[in-house]
Amino acid sequence: MERYEDVVIVGGGIAGLATAVGLKRVGIRALVLERSHELRATGAALTLAPNAWRALDALGVAHKLIPLYPAFTQAYVTDLGSGKVVQTPFSGTEDGEGMGVRSVHRKALLEALAQELPPETILFSSKLAFITSKVHQDSSLAVLHLADGTIINAKVLIGCDGVHSVVAQWLGLKAPIHSGRMAVRGLAVYPQGHGFKHLVQRFLHDALNAGFVPLNSTDVYWFIIYKSSVKGDEAAKDPELIQKDVLENMAKNFPSAYLDVVQHSDLSTLTSAPLMLRFPLDLIFGPTCKENVTVAGDAMHPMTPDLGSGGCAALEDAVVLGRHIGNSFIKDGGIRSKGIKEALEGYVYERRWRAAGLITGAYISGWAQQGGSSWMAKFIRMIFYGLLFRRIIDAVKNHDCGKLPAVPSVAEEN
Repeated sequence: MERYEDVVIVGGGIAGLATAVGLKRVGIRALVLERSHELRATGAALTLAPNAWRALDALGVAHKLIPLYPAFTQAYVTDLGSGKVVQTPFSGTEDGEGMGVRSVHRKALLEALAQELPPETILFSSKLAFITSKVHQDSSLAVLHLADGTIINAKVLIGCDGVHSVVAQWLGLKAPIHSGRMAVRGLAVYPQGHGFKHLVQRFLHDALNAGFVPLNSTDVYWFIIYKSSVKGDEAAKDPELIQKDVLENMAKNFPSAYLDVVQHSDLSTLTSAPLMLRFPLDLIFGPTCKENVTVAGDAMHPMTPDLGSGGCAALEDAVVLGRHIGNSFIKDGGIRSKGIKEALEGYVYERRWRAAGLITGAYISGWAQQGGSSWMAKFIRMIFYGLLFRRIIDAVKNHDCGKLPAVPSVAEEN
């Protein structure tokens, strides 16, 4: 079977669905190829700062989620070795747009995005095997060969297929590197209510970085990050063993509240995975686009979660991509090779320095927080939280990725 499409997006995660929504709002239909048989919610939850909510507002989705998840006003970071507690205020609902910092269920975000898309936009159980290219009627086409034998010819190909992106490999980007740390994440469920204050709680102990974040009155997202050279395929997969290791080994000396959260985990949400990142210089100088092909989200800029910016950056990508491709579409009256090439180059130019900065900031943040319990590590941590952390966070969350271009026909429909 062979078919032709204007835009194909590989990957139905946050970046893929958000990009499809952004393109739809400027009048462009995209086909999303998702290898799973349903929407994937790996990771359980994520925290979205005002920069992400601005992007969601541009995509027309923010209003669906903001009423469901209250904004945080405070975060507490406790050094369990020294007992020192650092309080970090959030702007909460008092920032100019009333968006603040909120943690949301990953599945709820994916569903909100998917609901904006026309039927049959997402083609599930579609695994990309390899990519070739050809010229058809003076236009460059990316030819996608799926595992089931289907061939799809795309005027535009956007890889949103995660850390181990097939599209990024085809472009020639170097593989992401292992940060030397692993993360365990999960969702705790308290059917009768957890009783925690709506605060971000973080704990540092030796080379461990952990915390928990209430999502609503019953669900609490938690994580623990530790140093390890273990690769992904060597990591523990059994959720019961993962939970037992956290409770009896890694976090055995942590506060009882944290242990109680881990104990209440929905085992189906537990994951253990290495933290990967793309070397910033590879992103700045590497081939992040070629003719009619580019990447977004983790396929472009995998980063450690120390600033909570991975999902936020993916949403920014979607709006910037939608704006550049949308402007080209409006100007040329359709998808044209020259216009698309310029649009993707404009997108990459706008995003690569921002993304490289986020990768670097997250890595430095993680290094400072998990430097150990020596006096030098404690001194660096004190300087980091006292002088740098607030400034880094402000630079991340105050960014505005802009709006999508207005298309008369789309505006009239909405």
